[in-house]
Amino acid sequence: MSVVLNRRAFLGASAALCGSFAIIGKASAQTTMTFGHGAAPGNPRTVAADKFAELVKQKTDGAVEIRVAGSEQLGNDVAMLTSLRTGSLDFTANSQGPVSGIVPEVGALGLPFLFADAAAAFRVLDGSIGETLAAKFDPLGIIPLSWWDNGVRQISNTKKSINVPDDLKGMKIRTPADPMTIDIFEALGASTEQIAFSELYVALQQGVVDGQENPLANIASAKLYEVTPYISMSSHKWESTPFLMSKIAAARLNEDQMKVVKEAAKEAGDLQRQLMQEADAKYLKQFEDDKALTVNVPDRDALRKATASVYDKWQAKPFGDFVKELVAAVG
Repeated sequence: MSVVLNRRAFLGASAALCGSFAIIGKASAQTTMTFGHGAAPGNPRTVAADKFAELVKQKTDGAVEIRVAGSEQLGNDVAMLTSLRTGSLDFTANSQGPVSGIVPEVGALGLPFLFADAAAAFRVLDGSIGETLAAKFDPLGIIPLSWWDNGVRQISNTKKSINVPDDLKGMKIRTPADPMTIDIFEALGASTEQIAFSELYVALQQGVVDGQENPLANIASAKLYEVTPYISMSSHKWESTPFLMSKIAAARLNEDQMKVVKEAAKEAGDLQRQLMQEADAKYLKQFEDDKALTVNVPDRDALRKATASVYDKWQAKPFGDFVKELVAAVG
């Protein structure tokens, strides 16, 4: 069940809990943990986070209880990653861009038009590529529990339908603080602005930016369609939602409880992936039927050609061998 927490109260409660655990250790009848994420109510990420908490409580007979705080109540994705590494946050379903700030290789998953669909991405992530990435988190004190789906990304804006790259020239597009997304839109001729997701609706409403890019589920749950009536199904990239756990948090659980956490993460992840796929079909129809909105499919071949230079740029990075391995794994 989701709860409302402000960040100061959360940090204070965390300190108190740490003190309590130092005294009573693992003999405690109940371990309380906190799970933070940035998604709005109704989003598949939110539903899956609540399901994860429910499963852990049920399968541990109430010995482990997880409090879920969404909608950036505990700070943005970058702040939650910092809290995760220090042990003041136990779990986060985070975003690919911020996570690439600590494990740069994760950003390569968002190469333009790399995956035909989410199923293709999971075939790669659930194999050796996922294992390679997981090893990168270990020295950071983080355990990747699962790779959730943050969807195939589409463009919405306040000005016009996007059909070819030239339509983006002169536009200011909000992107997350993600080097890959920034590179893609700069290659397409747009300028970019990094704005917190929780502030995006107002930024679009007030004309701070002209447009943004997100999967349809995020556009719907955050009601961005109310302020961006042009939705272009560019499908320019796919993104993951890395579901991460602090190694400090893992140390508070016994072996059986940790096994439950991993099983619950898998089950909640399967649910989240399914909900994202259902959301794509549901919201595409909803947006197409809405007479206040204009939905179009741009020339994706033209967009693909315009962003080909992004591959060269990322293969020239210090982890270029991983990028090449990833592209080869996709086939």
